[in-house]
Amino acid sequence: MNGRFIVVEGIDGAGKDTQIARIRALLEATGREVVITHEPGGTELSDKIRALLLDHRNTGMGEDTELLLMFAARAEHLRQRIRPALARGAWVLSHRFTDSSYAYQGGGRGIAVERIAALEDWVQGGLRPDLTVVLDLDVDTALQRVGKRGARDRFEAEARGFFQRARETFLARARAEPGRYLVVDAGSPVDTVWAALETGLRERLAL
Repeated sequence: MNGRFIVVEGIDGAGKDTQIARIRALLEATGREVVITHEPGGTELSDKIRALLLDHRNTGMGEDTELLLMFAARAEHLRQRIRPALARGAWVLSHRFTDSSYAYQGGGRGIAVERIAALEDWVQGGLRPDLTVVLDLDVDTALQRVGKRGARDRFEAEARGFFQRARETFLARARAEPGRYLVVDAGSPVDTVWAALETGLRERLAL
């Protein structure tokens, strides 16, 4: 693979969309082809699975069903979009990837890490992001931001404890593998967050 794979993670309300737009501009300014995508979703079929996962009418969905749907969407996403883009030398920038499965289905739902890891190895093989940005935000601030958006999807409607466990999982994974993660405080004003993020990106990616 000649391209690079960058993922932006964090609990809901951390400002991922805003910073992804700025990362894209930074990378494109260096002359690189940048492919923006998201999870769950990223392809026509994967987005249909996304609709099932986010629909608040599916609150009775089993935890195993949720996890398997996440990886089904991811398998298609990798096959149709991520791997082809990397193979042609593009830089892929994704709003969420497998760390969200560890955080939400693992930390949030309590599914064993070993089960998620088995699916990760099966679906992804040896593919892992080159860099995962974690926009870290305290849960109370995150929920306040989410509340201002209007109607919440099935995940956004979860209780505070769910997001606290998810946040702790993101941070624990970053501590365990610091070379692959860049943690940025997302509680500051947008421009301050970007200043720290840009500095980290330039250092980690040799831009």
